[in-house]
Amino acid sequence: MTPDQISQSIAGALADGGEQLLEGTLAAILPVLWLLMLALHLARPYMLNVVQKFSLRLGADIWWLAYVAIRDFVILLTFALSFMFFFPDVMTGKSLPVTGPFAALCLFAVLVVKLVRDVDEDPAAFRLTSTLLGVGALLYLVPTLLGVQANQMGIDPAIARALVSQSNTGLALVATYVSLLGVGLLGMYAAIHTLRSTGTASVR
Repeated sequence: MTPDQISQSIAGALADGGEQLLEGTLAAILPVLWLLMLALHLARPYMLNVVQKFSLRLGADIWWLAYVAIRDFVILLTFALSFMFFFPDVMTGKSLPVTGPFAALCLFAVLVVKLVRDVDEDPAAFRLTSTLLGVGALLYLVPTLLGVQANQMGIDPAIARALVSQSNTGLALVATYVSLLGVGLLGMYAAIHTLRSTGTASVR
């Protein structure tokens, strides 16, 4: 082999190793983020009770704004890290939750609901986001525990293979493409809503 071929082989191996390390790290971090996201969302009544105990309005406002900012940032971060589920080659080439794309779609739907409605003031919107987060968590955590982590959980291998994207490529590809279509439609709706809101504000 020539020195150039050796350099290219080393560079390719490092790139492949780095990609696998990154994707493995993301897959390991996401369950923690899902649990943290659910905990922050369900902690809203507790945060409201704490706000009412503040004697100064400024302290209450800072506490509430900090809670909302952290909660929404975790949702946005989890969706950003879940973006790998929208790549068919990643879904079919790695051992990932087969319904991971649907979970990411639920997260994007939560972000769109937060964009078009005031979740903290509208009970119906809050229930909708709670449902989407709960469904998304089930779609991600169940196949992670029963599929990806089947060896540690003592799960039937047949069930585990059905829940892992690499061994169930048909369902993995369907989930990926359907989720991409859903994200596209929700993105168009969010863009149209934003443009209409901006146009209405400009007229006023």
